[in-house]
Amino acid sequence: MNWLISTLVIGISAAFATTFDDNLYLTAFFGKVNRTFRPKHIILGEFVGFTALVFASLPGFFGGLVIPEAWIGLLGLLPIAIGINNLMSREDQQELALQTVSVDLPSGVQSKHHKKSLLETLRDPQTYRVSAVTIANGGNNIGIYVPLFASSNLPSLGVILCVCYMTVGVWCCLSYFMTRNPLMAPLLARYGRKIFPLVLIWLGFSILMKSESYRLFIPS
Repeated sequence: MNWLISTLVIGISAAFATTFDDNLYLTAFFGKVNRTFRPKHIILGEFVGFTALVFASLPGFFGGLVIPEAWIGLLGLLPIAIGINNLMSREDQQELALQTVSVDLPSGVQSKHHKKSLLETLRDPQTYRVSAVTIANGGNNIGIYVPLFASSNLPSLGVILCVCYMTVGVWCCLSYFMTRNPLMAPLLARYGRKIFPLVLIWLGFSILMKSESYRLFIPS
């Protein structure tokens, strides 16, 4: 049971640190909803893009099966470096994310409203426009997931992925409601931006400690 609690803590920390930025562009996307661009395009696109990032990070898990755990743990330096970089960066990431969303979305009204099935929505190019933004915005996610997956066994990986997917769903719901209360978005961005670099640094150190990578620097 202790492994489950510790894995949940790590999973929640990783999910928050890697998907927090998503609410910024998701809110912008939900603000562009019309008769042809629906919330289901945004939600499906977000999950498809996130799944692509997960698959791109899975080689880390398989590498962890053959490479000694202590050496795999050194990858925990990546989240630490990303967290420090975010602390030192003066770039307005919120403005950057909102600019990324400024893609041309069809705003015309269809002559006849057609309710698309889930499969049709999944195949709609507008869904993949959202996915493209998710993948472009999630470049750092791979650098965090690779060491995290590499230091996990199969049960832990399952728990972490479940937590991450649930968190993505929470951001989708929260971003949708933030379009109805625009004052929430700047408040969430202001305080969340200060917290998540620290979460990344903590996550990196937890990977290093869990894998006992510090033993590599202690003379035998």
